[in-house]
Amino acid sequence: MKLYGFFRSGTSHRLRIALNLKGLSCEQVAVDLRKEQHLGEAFKAINPQQLVPALDIGEAVLTQSPAIIEWLEERYPTPALLPADPLHRAQVRALAAIVGCDIHPVNNRRILEALRHRFGADDAAINDWCGTWIAAGFDAFDALVRARGPGQYAFGDQPTLADVYLVPQIESARRFKVDLARWPRLMEIDAACSQLEAFARAVPAVQPDAS
Repeated sequence: MKLYGFFRSGTSHRLRIALNLKGLSCEQVAVDLRKEQHLGEAFKAINPQQLVPALDIGEAVLTQSPAIIEWLEERYPTPALLPADPLHRAQVRALAAIVGCDIHPVNNRRILEALRHRFGADDAAINDWCGTWIAAGFDAFDALVRARGPGQYAFGDQPTLADVYLVPQIESARRFKVDLARWPRLMEIDAACSQLEAFARAVPAVQPDAS
């Protein structure tokens, strides 16, 4: 497999975590968003949407991290990222969707670039924008985790899809200078995940293209 991604991309980060948790290795191909390599014809031929990540599995190129991770879960079911119980699966998917559907899409690079270049937003305004939606999502995520009860991770004592989505969003929140102290439970989850090799090897700062 060949993973096209960018070290700082939250969607690339979550896919790296999922691959690591599954024990899968792949060749990493850097697509430098800072140099707008994703907008070139070469990458457009790989992913017409011109977004990262994209995963070349040989017979096809998969796009959209939720679809790719679902494919990984179906193709490589062990270790599972979703619980066996249907209700619990829905609850874990809901946690992931708070990040994947409600936080990340309004804070991704193309939105922020539009805010900067079309609406004149400076760094302070960008951070305020991102912080608004991150805080709203984290408030909901935190409430659902607390309602679930004790557990080392977001949904119990094994990492799930919820952690795969949460940890990169926390990384992004730090970049946008969000005060994370108001969510101590989420910080505990992040700390627990950081002790796992699968998460540690996926951290943006240790990726080959981070320099």
